[in-house]
Amino acid sequence: MIDKATTPEDLAVMFVERANARDAKALSELYAEDAVLAFPPGSQTVGRDAIREVLERLVEHGGEFQVEEPMPTIYYGDLALCSTKPADGTGGRVQVARRQPDGTWLRIIDRPEIRRPE
Repeated sequence: MIDKATTPEDLAVMFVERANARDAKALSELYAEDAVLAFPPGSQTVGRDAIREVLERLVEHGGEFQVEEPMPTIYYGDLALCSTKPADGTGGRVQVARRQPDGTWLRIIDRPEIRRPE
């Protein structure tokens, strides 16, 4: 199990590991204190504590998470735009991560579901 994200791509792997362990607190630690999560769909959850509450409900529902195919990461200084091709057909997952002073990465913006146009 990965302990700290040394690359922005590590965050996706760590999310799956922690979600499958049903550890909402550890999941929330992948987010900056001031992060924004666009979940549940159509809403925004702001701040690590509020994100943890949403993630608690997510892991309660069970299900097995899997690491998805990453798209190339785009960097701008200490920011990284990451995305994956979701296995559940939601159209896309997009995150912005920020490098921390110690060199590790945390999510600052997370949009886990982008619906495909119908």
